[in-house]
Amino acid sequence: MTETTDFFQNYLPNKLTQNPGLAGEINAVYLFDIDGAGQWTVDLTEGSGAVIEGATKEAGCVVSASLANFEKLMTSPASAAMMFMTGQLKVTNVSLAMALQKLIS
Repeated sequence: MTETTDFFQNYLPNKLTQNPGLAGEINAVYLFDIDGAGQWTVDLTEGSGAVIEGATKEAGCVVSASLANFEKLMTSPASAAMMFMTGQLKVTNVSLAMALQKLIS
């Protein structure tokens, strides 16, 4: 869980700070529901974006995975399509999920 927690507490906020226009490019709210680690809201609709622990807003896309599968996704973002097709990764809006490549990579 440390890797996942670090991703939401450090990596994403730092990436948004270093790339202030990124939130505006994506302009969506995501809820990450990671079984075994918790939930995080990534709000890219205001300012340079925000990462908040918990479900805080209505999300345009919910991303669900087990902790092990999410950590596999973080180390190998290219595996997302295969994980989605095999049910290891679930998303409620595929087009918004595709935009996450800009944020995760």
